[in-house]
Amino acid sequence: MKYVSTRGAAPALDFEGVLLTGLARDGGLYVPERWPHWSADEWRAMRGWSYAETAAAVMRPFVGDAVPTAAFDAMVAETYAGFDHAAVAPLKQLDEGLWLMELFHGPTLAFKDYALQLVGRLFDHVLARRGQRVTIVGATSGDTGSAAIEACRDRASIDIFILHPAGRTSEVQRRQMTTVVSANVHNIALEGTFDDCQDAVKAMFNDAAFRDELKLSAVNSINWARIMAQIVYYVTAAVALGAPDRRIAFAVPTGNFGNVYAAYAAHRLGLPIAHLIVGSNRNDILARFFESGTMDVAPVEPTLSPSMDIQVSSNFERLLFELYDRDGAAVAQAMTDFRDTGRLAVGDNRWGAARELFDGHRTDNAGTLAEIRAVHAATGELVDPHTAVGLAAARDRRRDATVPVVALACAHPAKFPDAVEDATGVRPALPPRLADLYEREERLTLLPNDLARVKAFVRERVRPESAA
Repeated sequence: MKYVSTRGAAPALDFEGVLLTGLARDGGLYVPERWPHWSADEWRAMRGWSYAETAAAVMRPFVGDAVPTAAFDAMVAETYAGFDHAAVAPLKQLDEGLWLMELFHGPTLAFKDYALQLVGRLFDHVLARRGQRVTIVGATSGDTGSAAIEACRDRASIDIFILHPAGRTSEVQRRQMTTVVSANVHNIALEGTFDDCQDAVKAMFNDAAFRDELKLSAVNSINWARIMAQIVYYVTAAVALGAPDRRIAFAVPTGNFGNVYAAYAAHRLGLPIAHLIVGSNRNDILARFFESGTMDVAPVEPTLSPSMDIQVSSNFERLLFELYDRDGAAVAQAMTDFRDTGRLAVGDNRWGAARELFDGHRTDNAGTLAEIRAVHAATGELVDPHTAVGLAAARDRRRDATVPVVALACAHPAKFPDAVEDATGVRPALPPRLADLYEREERLTLLPNDLARVKAFVRERVRPESAA
């Protein structure tokens, strides 16, 4: 398996290369050179498999010979053995046609664990084989940071620096990052928005000298390995509900487009996905795109679902690559224009192609609280604000009543206890292993939104052997 950049000017890489590189050197994102495809019989054969068995089978074509089959299968089995639920990504039926897939049974209580717990092990394997070390820099709007830190903490071959927008995550999200005292972990609270954090990370990668000096790598969803591992839970849910002999729809709360792009990737593999519903909060650039075919950047507004407080969705470029018929030069020009003007119009044909599969929906804070309250009243389930945004989108944008819709529960309700309590009167408790989180000492550095200051901080704190 080879991977190509969405902007067409970076060299094609194998799986090891895209794992360690993250962002392509032309500023693009890596995607498979061609999509593997499973037949209906191959999907049917997965019925009754464990999550780990399905994961190993689905990801193996993307990994190729970068990791020996036996070693990869063992790595996958070890990853998901540590999750809190035997089904790993269990399904709950909320009504006749609506299902909830719980993706918060990993160590940091969010869907990012499903990829990053494996990605940390993949880094260890590849770096040990190569005798190399890396410096990981990443931006988080809330959940990626803690999942990445948990995956990379105490690993001898990795230094990790995570930027989060100061004051714009929940307290639980922040503390899950800042109470990890491992020597290789560094938390930066940036005075700005998530988009500012993401811009700083991209700028560091686009500075070739800095990138090479510190051997930068990424665990954000710009890294293809993240997307690859997230494809798996769409497969397990669809197969459990009758695929390939039954079509399935998914409703995905998303800000950076990575999670729902993984569903699109599952569709490209041949999974019979009839409809993808993108749930947005007030930061609704994606919902507006699917309504109009145009992306217009607006100021980021703080909401009850902070992981989605994003206006520039990095992974959307991967979908654009397909909408532009994999013309990297055209995508590069489109992204340059978007960055310069804050506006991107793809034209009616491309917009129509996107709308064949996608719809968008926005839910404001009041609607989010109303959905949390309604779900609890009807089912007794507590859901976090991000999950509520996805559920509201599923109810409002469902196209076909005969097609079951799976809404993604992307975070444990205890990560956002204030919003859940406001809506239901019930304050969700953290699992016992995190019960003392509010008492743990925090460690973070507040920095201005100044790229030079951020780069200097990273350079000063990388352990010397990492920069050798």
